[in-house]
Amino acid sequence: MDLTLPLAVAVAAIGLAVVAVGLAGRARRPPVELADLLGLPADDRRPAPDALAPDDAPAAGALGLADRALERWDRPGSLGRRIERADLALRPAELVVATVAAGLALGGLGELLLGTLWAIPVGLALAPLGARLLLDVRAGRRARRFATQLPDALGLVAGSLAAGHTFLRSIQLMADELDDPLAAEFRRVVAETQLGLPLVASLERMSDRLRLRDVAWMVQAIRIQQTVGGQLSELLATLSEFMRAREEVRREVNVLTAEGRASAWVLGAMPVCLFVAVQVINPGYLDPLLRGWGLVWLGLTVVSMATGIAIILRLVDSVDV
Repeated sequence: MDLTLPLAVAVAAIGLAVVAVGLAGRARRPPVELADLLGLPADDRRPAPDALAPDDAPAAGALGLADRALERWDRPGSLGRRIERADLALRPAELVVATVAAGLALGGLGELLLGTLWAIPVGLALAPLGARLLLDVRAGRRARRFATQLPDALGLVAGSLAAGHTFLRSIQLMADELDDPLAAEFRRVVAETQLGLPLVASLERMSDRLRLRDVAWMVQAIRIQQTVGGQLSELLATLSEFMRAREEVRREVNVLTAEGRASAWVLGAMPVCLFVAVQVINPGYLDPLLRGWGLVWLGLTVVSMATGIAIILRLVDSVDV
């Protein structure tokens, strides 16, 4: 009796079940903890008593195992910072569990399509790469939306300062008037300031999260103004005009380089789509590629495709404004 199909279905079902349990447990957790606002080190944090309900025993065991793995292998907390930049309401351990579950499900589905057990370890290997790509894409999109909103926000703050409001009050008014993600970031700045953190230090923390050159320039200009004095409203108005001009040039560059990015993704996706289509239409045709030296050549092909896509995207994105 061939157990390949039942095994693949079981692996996919287990992966999807773990994902479902993790998502169900998320409904009872707050997305942002006070320790994150206070900037406490990991040793000083204490989990909430009701973080996991008693009926979440499977999820609790998986999350506990992921927490111990992260404590050993991710001491700098880089995964947590990536999640924070991507604005995901997940703890690092939850993302690890979801990634492993997605890898199992992907491997099971790949085994169903390709008919080889090699698909399961390949799925487990690809899942972390996919999770990292997801975080980077979300963080990049969020940062670009923030950069688009920033010139108007600085103009609003400059006008509020000229009307006689304090800098902190101007930031509060701006956060109430504009949309996320800019409003969310500046609300966090206000909350950290109310908890006792200096305003410039809170702005620097925001700059570290976003990693935007415009935000770094803004924080540096505000720090210099706080040191030497001067008209902050005029400074922010000048920065607003400068950033608005750079944003217009950046959009023109993105339009001119859109064809190159599309070519990279189309050329990269075409062999994968053809491979899956041939395997589904004629399952035995590609069997020589799925055993022996065929796997070696298939791996070299994947590496060459990834290298080509990376080179094209690097050339397209090398234009810096």
